[in-house]
Amino acid sequence: MQQTFTPRPYQAEAVFKLTAAWAAGSHNRLAVVLPTGAGKTVILSHLIATVLSELSGRALVIAHREELIQQAAAKIRAVAPHLKVGIVKAGRNEHRGVDVIVASIQTLAVRKRRAAITGIGLIVVDECHHAAADSYVEVLDHFGAWAGLPVAGFTATMTRTDGGLADVWQDIVYKLDILDLMASGHLVDVRGKRVVVEGLDLDQVKTRGGDLQDGQLGQALEDSGAAQFIADAYAEHAADRPGVVFTPTVATARRMADVFTASGITAAAVWGDMPRDDRSSVLARYEAGAVQVLTNCMVLTEGFDAPWASCAVIARPTKSPGLYVQMVGRVLRPAPGKRDALVLDVLGSSTKHKLASIVNLTGKEVPEPRDDQTLTEAAAVPDVPAAGKALSLGRWEDIDLFHTSPIRWLRTENGLWFIPAGAAFYYLLPSTIPGLFRIRRWSQDKGLQPPPNDRDFPQAEAMRWAEIGARRVEGRALTAKDANWRSRPASPKQLGLARYRRVRVGAGWTAGEVSDALDVAQATAVLDQLLRATAAA
Repeated sequence: MQQTFTPRPYQAEAVFKLTAAWAAGSHNRLAVVLPTGAGKTVILSHLIATVLSELSGRALVIAHREELIQQAAAKIRAVAPHLKVGIVKAGRNEHRGVDVIVASIQTLAVRKRRAAITGIGLIVVDECHHAAADSYVEVLDHFGAWAGLPVAGFTATMTRTDGGLADVWQDIVYKLDILDLMASGHLVDVRGKRVVVEGLDLDQVKTRGGDLQDGQLGQALEDSGAAQFIADAYAEHAADRPGVVFTPTVATARRMADVFTASGITAAAVWGDMPRDDRSSVLARYEAGAVQVLTNCMVLTEGFDAPWASCAVIARPTKSPGLYVQMVGRVLRPAPGKRDALVLDVLGSSTKHKLASIVNLTGKEVPEPRDDQTLTEAAAVPDVPAAGKALSLGRWEDIDLFHTSPIRWLRTENGLWFIPAGAAFYYLLPSTIPGLFRIRRWSQDKGLQPPPNDRDFPQAEAMRWAEIGARRVEGRALTAKDANWRSRPASPKQLGLARYRRVRVGAGWTAGEVSDALDVAQATAVLDQLLRATAAA
């Protein structure tokens, strides 16, 4: 069997896990979850080359987008040149006399087109997080997926829950975290910057299907003049980087491209319904360096391969970790001279939406990186306090409990969760027993105070008692996330206090955001010092 492109160790392991699980005979519909940039087309190509030598039948690769179809066909031919590969989509019908058929789901959804394809012994689904859709289920069922035929799915994100992915995929047999690939050098490290747009009120944007509504989000970006804020931020932080801007609508993508270009950063827009030749021309100019930034309406989240790109602008704030991973993953591939990747997260005022961020790239518990930290640097904070190093307090915490609480929980630079309450702080002191915490109150007049019933609590219970104490003693207005004053513009007094205390404040920050920054700075100075003193004792 002639093959080229020796697989990386983890790629070979993924192939082994699939074939071993099929041989065991317990499940036939198996998935592999790998970060964007891990080379899933290489893996599926080696899988096909390996399995077809043992199976009677042909392989069917199902994809949903032009770029994915072309990439899969090209990679299979490169990895296994002895295999004949045909494409089935629209006007192409190359299924006779070939070993591997790469087909679009849209074409296979037509009964007549799929009925003409016979002799399938293996099915591979690219971007298999789409497979709960009716069209996929119908096609997979037609070719024998529920009758024992080996089926492999590949994706970077297995997060969709509205449609029964668990009914399609019986098991995830291999999974690799993005931090593992960064550590091995197969992906570059990444750092993030917040771009806070003055006047962008995300609370006014409704949700649909669990995420911010595209049309309303696009209008909110337009009304706030976000394009110029973003172009200015790009010029400040990424002037020498080729980049990709993700937007919610075509109009927003085109507007962004115009404003970037007018600001001296050559940009061009691409979108789904753009004529094929026009899009190919723009992508060719981008590859040649004639265009520095591509703006797009959600067409470059899958199947887009531009390793030289090193900046992703998330001008489509999202509540979906899966979508966020797909967007950022476009700029994590290594390339000559590429040191790292930069993510510019476009944000506005929001008290009710929990937006995905850079920590959602990994499945491991990682504290939100500081401005000067990369993701791997944040993940490398030691678990045990050491002289001159930050404390790691997050490994036993359920972070979602803090985000979903109606009370305003903040975090010091070293990871200690606290409630700001005027001149006092209520905080959770990690116990020596994993998963347990003690409650503490600190105030300017009385210093550190333990409660009368000082004992270890599970996190949820500790949070509840801390919140009750803050409400009873300090008053709810100072601790609630939904306080009206938080969405107002920052006052001159607040801004003056931030300057006096040397607390960095972004342009257009709301009163709530400035208040949070001041509280975090004060709590970091007081509480982290107390914690170090306790650890030293």
